[in-house]
Amino acid sequence: MGGVDFFQETQTQHQKWAQGIPFPRVLIPATSSTGGGALTIGEVGEAIRHHKTWLESLLHSSGALLLRGFPINSAEDFNEVVEAFGYEELPYVGGAAPRTVVVGRVFTANESPPDQKIPFHHEMAQVPEYPAKLFFYCEVEPAVAGETPIVLSHLVYRKMADQFPDFVRKLEELGLLYIRILGEGDDASSPIGRGWHSTFLTKDKQEAEERATRLGVKVEWLEDGGVKTITGPLPAVKIDRSRNRKVWFNSMVAAYTGWKDARNVPENAVSFGDGTPLPKDVMLACLKILEDESVAFPWHRGDVLLLDNLAVLHSRRSFEPPRRILASLCK
Repeated sequence: MGGVDFFQETQTQHQKWAQGIPFPRVLIPATSSTGGGALTIGEVGEAIRHHKTWLESLLHSSGALLLRGFPINSAEDFNEVVEAFGYEELPYVGGAAPRTVVVGRVFTANESPPDQKIPFHHEMAQVPEYPAKLFFYCEVEPAVAGETPIVLSHLVYRKMADQFPDFVRKLEELGLLYIRILGEGDDASSPIGRGWHSTFLTKDKQEAEERATRLGVKVEWLEDGGVKTITGPLPAVKIDRSRNRKVWFNSMVAAYTGWKDARNVPENAVSFGDGTPLPKDVMLACLKILEDESVAFPWHRGDVLLLDNLAVLHSRRSFEPPRRILASLCK
């Protein structure tokens, strides 16, 4: 059953179309849903639960679903929306971004400084266990810029395979190694500044090693108390079996162009699975494809963006504060 009695699909100037399907799909409150009065967050949650199958069909068709204009006015309201969808929570273990838990299943999106861009990536593609879906919520809309561009992963794969067939064949054969050096504590000045204490949720080295092993991560302890982590080889291309297509499921360009701080050199952060370096010209060409194919819409306060993490890569543009985007990860 559709949700036209509560949700109304609309279009914005920032959407793109792929095979006749808008990307992202955008829902606003249907005129009939208000009944002449203001909606409540409880009614929004109930409508999501009631129309979940239909909402998931929209997400599957497009890869991204934007809810706009609903009374989602706080982190608590956002948490209620996440809970209404009923997906199991995925703890943020092994990820690189500095984050802070806000309430329930909600935490801050990457807290790196506003002048830094965050390159395109699938969420946690650099570790074996990654979220199937992720939510973003705009609590405070940016003063200037600060969009979260999104791009369909299968389109990126097709263009890369057309332009660089030998590179893609090698990538599919060997996969990728990700290498990152972590300090003990978090570094708020870095987009990958999550220290090993918060990455592995412990201050005990032995326990951290055990958790790293379960994540498929090798660790090498450094004299200054930091640790070098090596993950992989991991597949750089996956098959999206629900849509029967290959997707560009990796953090290759994000690592190669963005994993930079006092401890890390981005060109050394990712390589072919056999350790051989990635060609710079191909990395830059891939970055251009990602930018050219992406969609970037201005955030509005109260927006909730739901992404299928297997279908869509996302990034973050630099911005002028204030800006506060929250997130939640789901299995």
